[in-house]
Amino acid sequence: MANPMVLTGTSSPDERRAGIGRRPTGNDSGQRGSDFSELSRRISEAGLLRRRPLYYTVRFGLVALALAGGVTAFVALGDSWAQLIVAVALAAVFGQLGLAAHDLAHRQVFSRRRPSETGGLLVANLLLGMSYGWWMNKHTRHHANPNHEEKDPDVSPDILVWSQRQARRAQGVPRFVGKHQAALFFPLLTLEGLNLSFNSFKALRSPSVKRPILEGTLLVAHFALYFGGLFTVLSPGRALAFIAVHQGLFGIYLGSVFAPNHKGMPMIEEGSQLDFLRRQVITSRNVRGGAVVDAFMGGLNYQIEHHLFPSMPTPALGRAQVITERYCAELGIPYHQTGLLASHREALRHLRSVGQPLRNAQ
Repeated sequence: MANPMVLTGTSSPDERRAGIGRRPTGNDSGQRGSDFSELSRRISEAGLLRRRPLYYTVRFGLVALALAGGVTAFVALGDSWAQLIVAVALAAVFGQLGLAAHDLAHRQVFSRRRPSETGGLLVANLLLGMSYGWWMNKHTRHHANPNHEEKDPDVSPDILVWSQRQARRAQGVPRFVGKHQAALFFPLLTLEGLNLSFNSFKALRSPSVKRPILEGTLLVAHFALYFGGLFTVLSPGRALAFIAVHQGLFGIYLGSVFAPNHKGMPMIEEGSQLDFLRRQVITSRNVRGGAVVDAFMGGLNYQIEHHLFPSMPTPALGRAQVITERYCAELGIPYHQTGLLASHREALRHLRSVGQPLRNAQ
């Protein structure tokens, strides 16, 4: 991939702090007269930052009904291979629960911290088996510095490498996987759900988790219900098959929602100076596709607008997209959007490109 785009100008303190758990207002722009302040004013005047309680009541209600329906079908079917159909359905439900936890963390649903946190703990820890505190800390750092090689945890070279510089320095597992990471990307996603749970338990000893006892209790309760239910109703072989299908497809769902947003977009190196508006727009990719893609990705297909206004409710993102794209055109800021399949092709092409130094070293 080409060298990271570098523009002059620094971000204000308010702009640097824009992220999870903070509701921007029309004046939440940092420097008076900054490019972001003008966009923020237009968005605020359009009323796009108002809470949408009816939307979230209906949406979360439908997800709750789908979860209840899946559990009911699981109990009714008993020890049968037909349970693999239930596993497929529940993978989609878990994906939607993940999106619900994401919106709660960003205070898109409630403007106050306490109900947002309570909802996030119940959905993430109890229903998904993922630490809310750990994930929120990780995601906040991502929002502050998307695609920054040193500061964004989503592009740290844990298994995959995201830049040729990371590839040249890779050792161990990243060095081995990085050679063929484009081909291995989707197979590796089947482990993402389990990876999130593993890191959640691991993080209970980390300062990023403020309530380790509460979060740990909820995580244990989740897996006690999950594995207890599976091995009580199903034979061991069918239970393991259910876990493989359910967790594998759940991981692919999550990856299919989050990978198109930044992977393959410009990487930011240490020392680059980008103001808040340009840093968020240039490193993000929007995905077109209409109502189906909106529902599948939970509004994260409007990734540019989401990064600019993290607490904006999902149904407002479409209107914000029109305003933002026009404003970026006025300023000459690159604004990238494409289709869902094309976004994955771009991400996979990038993965293959940055792994080239490892293949050359064979």
